[in-house]
Amino acid sequence: MKVFKFGGASVNSADAVRNMAQIVNSEFGIQNSESTEPLVVVVSAMGKTTNLLEKLVPTNSEFEIQNSELRQQLEDYHLTIAKSLIPNDETLVNKVLDLLHQLDDTINTLSHSVTQSLSHLNYNYCYDQVVSFGELISTTIIAHYLNHLGISTLWCDARQLIRTDDHYREGRVDWQATQHEIKNIELKNKKSHSVVLTQGFIGGTDGGTTTLGREGSDYSAAILAYCLDAESVTIWKDVPGFLNADPKFFHDTVKISQIPYNEAIELAYYGASVIHPKTVKPIQNKGIPLYIRSFITPEAEGSSVGDYRTLVPETPLYIFANNQILLSILPRDYSFIAEDNLQVIFGILNELGIRVNLMQNSALSFSICINNNPLLVQPLIERLKHLFRVRYNENLQLITIRYYTQEVIDRIVAGRPILLEQRSRTTEQLIVPAQ
Repeated sequence: MKVFKFGGASVNSADAVRNMAQIVNSEFGIQNSESTEPLVVVVSAMGKTTNLLEKLVPTNSEFEIQNSELRQQLEDYHLTIAKSLIPNDETLVNKVLDLLHQLDDTINTLSHSVTQSLSHLNYNYCYDQVVSFGELISTTIIAHYLNHLGISTLWCDARQLIRTDDHYREGRVDWQATQHEIKNIELKNKKSHSVVLTQGFIGGTDGGTTTLGREGSDYSAAILAYCLDAESVTIWKDVPGFLNADPKFFHDTVKISQIPYNEAIELAYYGASVIHPKTVKPIQNKGIPLYIRSFITPEAEGSSVGDYRTLVPETPLYIFANNQILLSILPRDYSFIAEDNLQVIFGILNELGIRVNLMQNSALSFSICINNNPLLVQPLIERLKHLFRVRYNENLQLITIRYYTQEVIDRIVAGRPILLEQRSRTTEQLIVPAQ
């Protein structure tokens, strides 16, 4: 059994969905001659749908669907794709409209239940209930289209498969319950369908829908692969494989053909956008290879993550994290930053669900670099100010260079002042003003 994951860019239009269907059909044709196992397909929301849905999340009790233009964009976008794929199919149109009406009901219910001063916990819950509709709509359209093409496809609700706790926006997987649910689906449908299709990014708890972290569809695929003892996981991207830098900013990128598991974990942790940070551990635990291939040139080999000893080829790797904020936290009485202070600080970070991208401490201060999300950063600063003095710099960029040289560092920094720097034998990290 193989697991495929298709991100938003690979299904952002009717033509893109047709291309995805060709890849699925081609792979199933190969697989069907060798095995009766279905192909498991994990799909993200279409295009930039998640960004649009984020703007529809209720933020206080006076919230109404006043963003009617955004809501109409959402409807028009998905119905255009659905009608282009299968003209005059009222069943598919009605399925999409039904989900959109469920979204409206969800937003209305949430907007009347949240408090006037929305806490981060309420916001995280609302976020997951609303944003998850992107994946539900995309997979509904694609499953219907695959069945229309004669590719027997079972649509599965990931909220019933991937079970988590109620840590909204960063749901932590209940592996025992998840394995049980996924095995049930596997046993029931092992031979009755060519494709089992489900959503990435979302899971479920007794309290409602959860999400696994932004861009978490890769992680969904890894969870399914782990629970199904899959042969492999393939992530289909708009790049030819794992590149040593973002091609949006570098013209001379190098494709990495082989990446060891531990190197992939490091790169994902530092923010490499090709792989979600939590993706590698589940598949590494069972020795499942991960392939990164291009949906633009699906016949190309791509890159593979596996039980390798070294990176091939060995070359500097560049990772850029934008929209960063650097906080310096100092005791009010000018005493040392000690273990008890750090315990308090990390307790607040954990409670707010904030991930630290870089940290450094001195005798009198503790500095952290985090993503500048106002809905989380402002509550963090307010909480810290009750106990510490807090200073911060905004509009920063965190640069990570693996296998650096001083020449490479100088070229990337380009004369900008370095606010914070950390260096190990293999990795250089710098915080500088954004360009």
